[in-house]
Amino acid sequence: MSETIVRVDNVVKRYRKGREAVEVLHGLSLEVGRGEFCALMGPSGSGKTTLLNLIGGLDKPDAGEIDVAGQRIDRLSARALARWRSAHVGFIFQFYNLMPVLSAQRNVELPLLLKKMSAKERKQRALNALQIVGLEDRARHLPRELSGGQEQRVAIARAIVSDPDVLLADEPTGDLDRDTANEILDLLCTLNQRQGKTILMVTHDPVAAERAGRTVQLDKGSIKSDAVAA
Repeated sequence: MSETIVRVDNVVKRYRKGREAVEVLHGLSLEVGRGEFCALMGPSGSGKTTLLNLIGGLDKPDAGEIDVAGQRIDRLSARALARWRSAHVGFIFQFYNLMPVLSAQRNVELPLLLKKMSAKERKQRALNALQIVGLEDRARHLPRELSGGQEQRVAIARAIVSDPDVLLADEPTGDLDRDTANEILDLLCTLNQRQGKTILMVTHDPVAAERAGRTVQLDKGSIKSDAVAA
């Protein structure tokens, strides 16, 4: 494996369900190398999205350690974690999460509002990201004026605009038809292979998982299998 960029060590995560504590991850450990494209698979409730959220600093473990891009994120305060996320992680969601009243360009600019840069620089970086995903000609369009595949491309542009160390994708093709899904997977592969982006992708789709270089199967909060593509 190349240099480790994600290290999850003996992590436990519990949620409250009424008076009962439900343990979702049971001492799970995982390492991901810089530049890997890793698919996380498993049945609903297996802990895939929980693991992704922990790696992205959207949640904290109840036990264990999480190190991403050289930072022990389980030790960070909420404020420090927000700053860290803005610099190191890009998120891609199934339902895009675009602001409907903002243009594609403005949506892509959103992560840059946390950084000290001029409006001109934010605009240029957003346009550069849109060019990478092939949508520079849609910069002024609102989300409702775009197709589902185009909306997801805008979401990917937003995820990469800060040049993060890790891209975390939660079912990025789950709301798309097969042809459009393949286009999005092509784009993710390009980001991985040509720009060296480390990608962790939660998916139920075996076709999507086949595009990744590594597939980790989760079941009931533990890793069932971990296979690297031949």
